[in-house]
Amino acid sequence: MANTPHGGILKDLVARDLPIRDQLLKEAETVPSIILTERQLCDLELIISGGFSPLEGFLNQKDYNNVVENLRLANGTLWSIPINLDVAQEDIDTLSLKPAQRVALRDPRNDSPIAILTIEDIYKPDKVKEAKLVFGDDDLAHPSVKYIHQNVKDFYVGGSVQAIQPPTHYDYVAYRNTPAEIRAYFQKLNWTRVVAFQTRNPMHRAHRELTVRAARSRQANVLINPVVGLTKPGDIDHFTRVRVYEAIIRRYPTGMAALSLLPLAMRMAGPREALWHAIIRKNHGCSHFIIGRDHAGPGKNSAGKDFYGPYDAQYLVEKYKDEIDIEVVPFQQVTYLPDSDEYVPSNEVPAGAKTLDISGTELRRRLRTGAHIPEWFSYPEVVALLRQSHPPRSKQGFTVFLTGYHASKKEHIARALQVSLNQQGGRSISLLLGETIRGKLSSELGFSKRERDININRLGFVSAELTKAGAGVIVAPIAPYEDARQQARQEIEKVGGFFLVHVATPLEQCIAWDRDGIYERAKKGEITGFTGIDDPYETPKNADLVVDPSTESVAQIVRRIVLLLDKQAYFGDA
Repeated sequence: MANTPHGGILKDLVARDLPIRDQLLKEAETVPSIILTERQLCDLELIISGGFSPLEGFLNQKDYNNVVENLRLANGTLWSIPINLDVAQEDIDTLSLKPAQRVALRDPRNDSPIAILTIEDIYKPDKVKEAKLVFGDDDLAHPSVKYIHQNVKDFYVGGSVQAIQPPTHYDYVAYRNTPAEIRAYFQKLNWTRVVAFQTRNPMHRAHRELTVRAARSRQANVLINPVVGLTKPGDIDHFTRVRVYEAIIRRYPTGMAALSLLPLAMRMAGPREALWHAIIRKNHGCSHFIIGRDHAGPGKNSAGKDFYGPYDAQYLVEKYKDEIDIEVVPFQQVTYLPDSDEYVPSNEVPAGAKTLDISGTELRRRLRTGAHIPEWFSYPEVVALLRQSHPPRSKQGFTVFLTGYHASKKEHIARALQVSLNQQGGRSISLLLGETIRGKLSSELGFSKRERDININRLGFVSAELTKAGAGVIVAPIAPYEDARQQARQEIEKVGGFFLVHVATPLEQCIAWDRDGIYERAKKGEITGFTGIDDPYETPKNADLVVDPSTESVAQIVRRIVLLLDKQAYFGDA
């Protein structure tokens, strides 16, 4: 029999409210609506499916304070992560939100109503306190602390929900099981002992070995239960990961393992998150849960130290294991022994035995450069899938972002660089000059700081889309403001390479090269808001290359840029 849900009853609100679904659907058209964020949508999906049992809605103030301070709901039930519906003062005013009011909660992707919330209270949280107690520190280096301060709105709305329908998914539908569905699956196959394996990364041979060992030692089956909601920024996309899981599941003994996806928005809260994950897997019917070293850890803080100790998560879940009634399976590091062609736990490696390992950093390097990844580390079909989604840099796109004064010759450099890169071959090269973007995308904009920033934001978006498609992109705006350039870098680096080239031609030389006399017109006041005359140019703080056409030729500068790209492996066969 599957494990008992947390709190004793599986809170499957979709099944509970099915008899009144049509009534709720009609009501949703008559009450105010809140468009959910992506994180709120993930949370709501697990609330109404029972994945967050015993929750039946978003935390009210009393429950919230108890969870933050004591890891418990107000009634004493163990719960480690606050689940909140955040709104802005503008939302409260516009929608006239108040206690006892009914509000429709809508999917941001298609505007469909997912549930109706009955508001219990509206309260303003202490975000600093929440950060320190839930995440251990009010440090913006922690992705969830940063999210709280930069994305979460100022007020929380607490209250219970009635389910209308789960969010619609168009990807991997066969693997998206609710707790009730996965419990029925366990019952059908007579799986009474199930080890759940949480992951947000691709799986390799070592992961297969440790999960098989865990299952065999406990005479259990394995549920591969990866997170496909929100994970850590920079993680490999879930589409690639699920293809990897599909491939590796076939490497398990027949009938041992199953794959089911979890639409969870991770918080990277280390020990508290591990406890939360264990409760969620209990709600899915699992009897055992593998907790790894630094489980759900976000990495280093701003001082360069780990946010959590390597075994803090295991210690906390072990502390409450009787209360949550799920057995912790410590993640055992396994090491490859080439002489016997097997993986064994690291603490069982014979003295003097030869071992091999590839770190995560080394794996990323090999994917980036196209270097060989041996079969002892990962299965060929897994490597092929990773290379397909994450090709070597020689097959990736990049953007060269030239910034400098008007008449600094950055356009000359951009055109010459386009010719040189076209000669190099291997990818299409797009040239986006400042006047081109202004004419085609931003013709309605003026030259205030706000409008300049909007222009660079648009340029960054277009460049990112081209870069994602594998193109080489050369852009040459003035881009006088540091924050706008940084935003463009962040947008583009998500999908490929970004190289900021500061064309540092002295202003006096730019004025001398200005054949159109625009600087002179600006000096006379005929043109206002002109960079270098009555509007500032903020010197880049992190340029990848600084060039000066007044002291070196355009050909020399182009050669330096090409060498920079070559050094980062954007040319050549992988």
